[in-house]
Amino acid sequence: MAEQELTVGQLLLAEYQSVKDEQKARIGFRDNLLYVTLAVVAAVIAAAAQAKQPAMLVALPPVCVVLGWTYLVNDEKITAIGLYVRDDLGPRLARLAPGAGDFTTFGWEASHRRDPRRRFRKTVQVLIDLTAFCAVPLAALIVYWADGAAGGLLLALSVLEALAVAGLASQVVWYARAAETGGGRNPE
Repeated sequence: MAEQELTVGQLLLAEYQSVKDEQKARIGFRDNLLYVTLAVVAAVIAAAAQAKQPAMLVALPPVCVVLGWTYLVNDEKITAIGLYVRDDLGPRLARLAPGAGDFTTFGWEASHRRDPRRRFRKTVQVLIDLTAFCAVPLAALIVYWADGAAGGLLLALSVLEALAVAGLASQVVWYARAAETGGGRNPE
């Protein structure tokens, strides 16, 4: 039985399939984080309202920051995979095709980015991310502070939570601005 040789092209295609599978899994996971965040927010708000305990709202910021950071990290990895396929893997595979000339491998990886409405969609997505992961927990803290019962350790904790939420908001905006100016990766 003759052994079959593995070519560089086959290896690159296998790598492509592997990174696209990872990207697909990360996209599903990332997108579900928004639904999880909405469910947690609804549950905490309902519990706080039912118990008439605004102090329970202090539970929202850490949850939203963890979920928001996880969302942002996955979004960055999704983008990194797209960039790798467009700028590294695709061109290496295209060079292996004899007589390909100006052939663009995996054209969709770049083509969908030229949609004239893409910038608007990205702006709306940043606003949604900021609302879900930052504005909602900050609003919860404002309600807690406005209750007037804030004091001591819980008040100090809530201030630290506000700083963490502000830090996450700055990262969401930084990634979006870096993408817009070409100084970073553009969230997919």
